[in-house]
Amino acid sequence: MTLQMCEEAAMAAIALQAAHRRPKTRQAQAMLKPLDPDVLSAAIPAFFIGRNSAGLWVAREANGRIGGLFLFKSSAVEFANRQSAPTRCALVFPTETIELDVENRGNPLIVLAEGAMRLLARMTTRPPA
Repeated sequence: MTLQMCEEAAMAAIALQAAHRRPKTRQAQAMLKPLDPDVLSAAIPAFFIGRNSAGLWVAREANGRIGGLFLFKSSAVEFANRQSAPTRCALVFPTETIELDVENRGNPLIVLAEGAMRLLARMTTRPPA
């Protein structure tokens, strides 16, 4: 099995998972606000890491300076650590669905994959004709 075939299979599985996980009504989106200074020092960069409505991983800096979309959670975590180098960063994993509201600085091809996954999810949730 080639790497491309593995990636395509992973994207299809994520799309199916997202279609089954998504409730019929629109799920509340996490409000990505800057963190309370009593909880975390302003000197420590913080990133929100979670899934969007298509099942892709989102990494977004807490203050909205940078963010990206990724196929794998490990890629989102690596992006956050790379952006906060040379120090590490705090990672926040919201339980709600989050959407990237800044320019995608992650995987540039993920935008195409996201469109394909949304189409696949729509096709798999349609009742048979």
